[in-house]
Amino acid sequence: MFLPHSQKRDRGLEEAMAAAGLLPRGRRPPLARPCRARIRATAAPPPPSPSRPPARSLPAADCPGQPPAPRLLTRLANRPARACRERRGGKEGAGRAQRRPRRTPGRGRGRGRARAAPAAAGRLPGAGRRAGSEGPAQLRALFLHTEHEQRKSKTVTQADMKVELLPALTDNYMYLLIDEETKEAAIVDPVQPQKVLDAVKKHGVKLTTVLTTHHHWDHAGGNEKLVKMETGLRVYGGDSRVGALTQKVSHLTSLKVGSLNVKCLCTPCHTSGHICYYVTKPNSSEPPAVFTGDTLFVAGCGKFFEGTPEEMYRALIEILGSLDPKTRVYCGHEYTINNLKFARHVEPNNVTIQEKLAWAKAKYDSGEPTIPSTIAEEFMYNPFMRVREKTVQQHAGETDPIRTMGAIRKEKDNFRVPKD
Repeated sequence: MFLPHSQKRDRGLEEAMAAAGLLPRGRRPPLARPCRARIRATAAPPPPSPSRPPARSLPAADCPGQPPAPRLLTRLANRPARACRERRGGKEGAGRAQRRPRRTPGRGRGRGRARAAPAAAGRLPGAGRRAGSEGPAQLRALFLHTEHEQRKSKTVTQADMKVELLPALTDNYMYLLIDEETKEAAIVDPVQPQKVLDAVKKHGVKLTTVLTTHHHWDHAGGNEKLVKMETGLRVYGGDSRVGALTQKVSHLTSLKVGSLNVKCLCTPCHTSGHICYYVTKPNSSEPPAVFTGDTLFVAGCGKFFEGTPEEMYRALIEILGSLDPKTRVYCGHEYTINNLKFARHVEPNNVTIQEKLAWAKAKYDSGEPTIPSTIAEEFMYNPFMRVREKTVQQHAGETDPIRTMGAIRKEKDNFRVPKD
């Protein structure tokens, strides 16, 4: 008896589902209307071209005469509906996927728009936000925060203070500064508030202060959430763009965290309101600490987004460079390896750079931070703090330290990092 296409049953689907025990007895699969996509999928494959290798054979579980694999069942079960949707240009179709979504009349802006399908592996954080509302750093935090979870925290303990390095986002660092005498604590750039509070609880200290180096989201983006989670915090920064700011500071402003002295150092260039925080303990022989944000990195410096080579020269050489040489440098990002590769490019015969690079690679491979360095060390391998050296000036083709600073920063901005 001849049956029209609309009455023919998908025998392959029926047999596959029956073999897997997915059909109750006496039940047959629903009628399925074949379409071009299914006809193409079930047609015999063309003979292999002489210029192409033959197609890889299917595993035994997907071959005729064998129990169908679960993924094959899913593919068979979904094929008719999905293929027909594609032909009609539906929501998941590729043919009309770019069609302008319909708007629901009488609703607010954007409320009637078609919603994007969640990712196959589960809805990602923030996926329900309107597209385009996130900046680059926020997108990086949403989609690329798997690598940082493998990075280890580290605690640097001294008699007068303790600093715990808290990895954040993909390559950021937050720093929990603890006064050992009073058990009072400050947090530097708390972009991930919950992680901060977990560390505070672990150490059994009282968090009182937020020290914000600059307003960029990957440094100040957690301020507003943190002050809601932990009330009564003092939030310091040198820029009115810093979130939840309670006190704006300027150059040489002094603060206290327990018995520790904190001096604010204004270092504009990366941003116009960038502040570094210099921490000391009176009558202590222990090394001081400086939290440099995106002004000074290990073997590098921040981009000149809102400043000039003159300002970065003053920040690195005249302000940070005048600190105690033993001062430990806690910077905002784990950029050490790439910075040292550029430093090697600038000074290929500098043995200190080569040794530091080998050390940094070993640390990074084990998931350990390459931070802190010291001010004295930076003068040995950081090209931006070595702009007065003849070898760096010769590489830049300049004789003036400030012009050398501008030249190597421009070169670094376009530097292609080698793999070795």
